[in-house]
Amino acid sequence: MATIILADDGISFDGMTPELRPLGGAESALIQLVETFAERGHDITVYNKCEKESDIRGVKWRQIDKGVPETADLFIANRGDKVLTLCKKARNTVFWTHNPCRYLLKLRYLTKFFMRRPTIVFIGSYHAETLPGCVPDGGRRTIPYGTPEAFLQAEPATTAPGPRAIFTSNPLRGLDWLLDRWVSNIEPNVPGAELHVFSGAATYGEAGARKSSEMSKILDRATALADKGVRLREPVQKAQLIDELRMSRVMLYRGDINETYCAAVAEAQAMGIPAVLQPIGSMPERVVDGETGFIAADDAAFGVAACRLLADDDLWASQHQRALEAQRSWRWTDAAAAFEELIKT
Repeated sequence: MATIILADDGISFDGMTPELRPLGGAESALIQLVETFAERGHDITVYNKCEKESDIRGVKWRQIDKGVPETADLFIANRGDKVLTLCKKARNTVFWTHNPCRYLLKLRYLTKFFMRRPTIVFIGSYHAETLPGCVPDGGRRTIPYGTPEAFLQAEPATTAPGPRAIFTSNPLRGLDWLLDRWVSNIEPNVPGAELHVFSGAATYGEAGARKSSEMSKILDRATALADKGVRLREPVQKAQLIDELRMSRVMLYRGDINETYCAAVAEAQAMGIPAVLQPIGSMPERVVDGETGFIAADDAAFGVAACRLLADDDLWASQHQRALEAQRSWRWTDAAAAFEELIKT
């Protein structure tokens, strides 16, 4: 058993938050990782901005402002430069980054990397390529997010759903573009097609609140397209999302250069939902092109692929089955084991 400390100074949340409200991908990943550490017998404590201190499913949640111990077998500094100054006597230090690494090219980060030399952990190949080799470190590893067991063990659809598409990401990540494609190239060609949009600012905490006005303009447009089959829905908790995915035929998402993993697509693929994407950011890592979905080279190809999956039952069945076979292999236990390899005696 190892003593593991993870420090995060972002938004307020703890292990109960996903049961109370939607939560962003990086925060959800953090919870999955630390709970998996606990299941594997480690002494794991998260120091963050949780509203109250508690023990949840074997994980100790403590308030970071009250101080962090000086030592641990493994210290994981999550995203921010300030947490890199904590737990100074840890035997092994990891810096876990989730976003494109341009933000690390600042003096306050570079100085701390030079002094601390942490192992930098990325969540995908595209993600790793966003950090120049000249940035000082103590090693680099790529450890993708695991897919939550709830999606891996969920009963998938047994027959092709109706022509219903789903979007479950940040509205600022291509929803406006998708609405253009839907109105121009998809809905007119598929009778009865619907696009269900599960999106909003609340999922993203303070960051979402700062951009709520920008998000609202896009979401208002989605609302106005009800006569074109667009259905704006509130973000939902994971249990309900599983039910919604089961009733969906295809996930439509352009991708974004800031998308370094995309849990939304990974979760859909684990449920056997084909996806139509474009070759932007980490999207080529999430879909097996032509087998579990399509990586569309341009806007026209995106529309054609979406229409095919919404209308062709045989194509849907083939890609649905292939997604179930190919996209359920990497679990959070695999990700935790990869982190454990960074614990050196």
